[in-house]
Amino acid sequence: MNAAVNDASLLPPAVLPDRAAIEAAAETLRALVPPTPQYDWPQVSASFGTEVWLKHENHTPIGAFKARSTAMYFAQLLGRTPGVRGVITATRGNHGQAVALAARRYKLPATIYVPHGNSVEKNTAMRAQGATLVEHGQDFQESREEAARVAERDGLHMVPAFHADIVLGVSTYWAEFFRAAPTLDVVYVPIGQGSGISACAAARNAWSPGTRIVGVVSAQAPTFARSFAARRVVEAPVSTLLGDGMACRKPDAEALSIILANVSRIVEVTDAELADAMRRLFATTHNVAEGAGAAAFAAAWRERDTLAGQRVGLALTGGNVDSTVFADVLAGKY
Repeated sequence: MNAAVNDASLLPPAVLPDRAAIEAAAETLRALVPPTPQYDWPQVSASFGTEVWLKHENHTPIGAFKARSTAMYFAQLLGRTPGVRGVITATRGNHGQAVALAARRYKLPATIYVPHGNSVEKNTAMRAQGATLVEHGQDFQESREEAARVAERDGLHMVPAFHADIVLGVSTYWAEFFRAAPTLDVVYVPIGQGSGISACAAARNAWSPGTRIVGVVSAQAPTFARSFAARRVVEAPVSTLLGDGMACRKPDAEALSIILANVSRIVEVTDAELADAMRRLFATTHNVAEGAGAAAFAAAWRERDTLAGQRVGLALTGGNVDSTVFADVLAGKY
């Protein structure tokens, strides 16, 4: 674990949910998001030359770990805030699908902002859940700023991408992983807005305190890596084509403080490495991974020579990649 955050410009690390809170959250979520599997795939471990466990969050009802996040957020929100008449958010896809899924369950209208050029199939999936989709801006940050403005104007509840209740919901999958797999020496975790890796830290602290956490970002969306190195929020441009789930331009300060207090280091992976990982995952497990979903595999694969004799955990966080993009990946065009 890193030393405590000491930069005065950062928030102090948040108090993460403990074992009891995570177990209670799992009971709340069970009906909507059943537990997902984790496997030590023989071909994967053989290719790495060490024991590798893969957690399949691509097997949730929306094909991504985010299904847990907003389901928990909505359950907590509606318990403490009566009279919510509609929700709004911004997304590159999986967060929006999760908001749409939860909004449908709780019979609330949902409006979702996405940047122009967003994944066609993720957009279609959000509409299929009943959400109103609005394209605005050139990146996630611009979409989020517009969604916040409209929320204020129209009296809608803005569902954040990072929040304590979201972290609590996501922590349930990490609790499943740490309970089911043998003790892991290290886990690799993609970072988008920070909820996944913060949730990993909460569950790690409760179930497997000796496990190291390595964060993974896109080399073409390096804001969390640069902020981690500088120990302060550092905005960075986004140009990734495959890692849209990690396409963050400015990190959440609370998420960064948690990462600084709990994560050993951060690895940057290129789009070419993501594509290679997507191909390897499909060849060895026949599972489809989107770019961000393959990021943990990509980072561990690069570092495989240093992992001999260790038990490694990888999160396959989502499989929502457009079919045309995946076809190009399999054809070696990335």
